[in-house]
Amino acid sequence: MTTSKLTVERCAAEHRASIARENRRVTSYDVALVAGVSQSAVSRCFKPGASVSKTTHARVMKAAVLLDYIPNAAARSLITRRSNMIALIITNQANLYYPELLAELSQQITARGKRVLLFTLARESDADRVLADVWQFQVDGVIAAASLSGEHIAEFKRRRVPLVVFNRTLRDHSVNTVTCDHHETGRMLASRLAAAGHRQFGIIAGTEDSVVASERRRGACERIAELGLPPPVIVPGEYDYRSGAVGLKAIIEQLGGVPDAIICGSDVMAIGCLDYARHELGIEVPGQLSVAGFDAVEPSNWLSYNLTTLRQPMPKMAAAAADLLSSIIDRPDADEAERRVFNAQFIEGATARLTPVGPAAPTVAAGMRAPVAIM
Repeated sequence: MTTSKLTVERCAAEHRASIARENRRVTSYDVALVAGVSQSAVSRCFKPGASVSKTTHARVMKAAVLLDYIPNAAARSLITRRSNMIALIITNQANLYYPELLAELSQQITARGKRVLLFTLARESDADRVLADVWQFQVDGVIAAASLSGEHIAEFKRRRVPLVVFNRTLRDHSVNTVTCDHHETGRMLASRLAAAGHRQFGIIAGTEDSVVASERRRGACERIAELGLPPPVIVPGEYDYRSGAVGLKAIIEQLGGVPDAIICGSDVMAIGCLDYARHELGIEVPGQLSVAGFDAVEPSNWLSYNLTTLRQPMPKMAAAAADLLSSIIDRPDADEAERRVFNAQFIEGATARLTPVGPAAPTVAAGMRAPVAIM
């Protein structure tokens, strides 16, 4: 029975009845028979980016709809030897503070004919916990927004699983990377604040196992030292709201007074620091204290905060990561690792003084501001 003798609709109806009697699933061969094309033509129609004429594509799609055909991803993976799945390893903190990241990466990966398999980590140092599961799914590649050790990198190479490290810089390893220059963002923020007359800095840093926090802190401290300013007082933080208040309190206690500026490792900590300064200590921001963060999360734009911060170009970075991973999958024997680096955008906000006011502020050695009572 061919389409030259019967309409596509009638052919599909009769063929569907035959399939029902045989109690089996519709296959690409059934679609090919009804559409009057080869099975390979059907496969090309369901493969993103494949070459197929508009006429053939229309005939195949019509036959597929009439037969209620759904491509078998498992069967296709056996033929292509690819799962068409990309593992995305991301920390809970990254998912919380970059909510657009998961959506952007998923969209970019899907546009390239792949699907996302998500693995989340409580902390960056928990990668060992999920990698065993990643190997089991035989994914085509991995985008890891988490820290990986030298042993992890070696295991990816041994298993020949393409890897792109996202928004992390692993300086001691040759690995494909897409990242924002976090070291430079730390330098940029310190430079802008120092140019406005700030001399004594406090830093509420991120967790010890965070490569991003480490790079931002290193950049800020390096620039402060280059400018000949007093070393900043550095206290740890957990990237949460409470850490901002606890960190500010600890910095003031160590200095015996209020610093000129606080650099926070994330916007959430900066908001916590800001609220504590204004509402608990009665400190005028930015009159007495400048507060700045990183990441430009949505609350940082709210009128009650209008935070001075830096924004990473997440859409561009996600597209670059998906593009880089796709190219590695297509040419697995490429030897040299590629590193694509993006710059952050400075958001002035209203929580930091960014223009000099009168003579440069005295350093803490020459005289600290009056102490503030800690409640």
